[in-house]
Amino acid sequence: MPESVERTDPDGVDYGRVMQLTFVATILAGAPLVALLSVTADLATWGERAMFAVRLGAAVWVVTALSMYALERWYR
Repeated sequence: MPESVERTDPDGVDYGRVMQLTFVATILAGAPLVALLSVTADLATWGERAMFAVRLGAAVWVVTALSMYALERWYR
């Protein structure tokens, strides 16, 4: 039976870690931000609500991902 691999030593940025941190940070910070900003928006239908969440959520995801990548690269 092969030994289990529990740690990796990537050269440079560990993209798996960046994506995991991005996912967690977006859920913890992005979801409340989208909910807070939706209070001030006029969202009459479910379609408008969904499109608002998708557009704003995508922007939050990109900003979070780039921030996590920059932090990971800075620490390396």
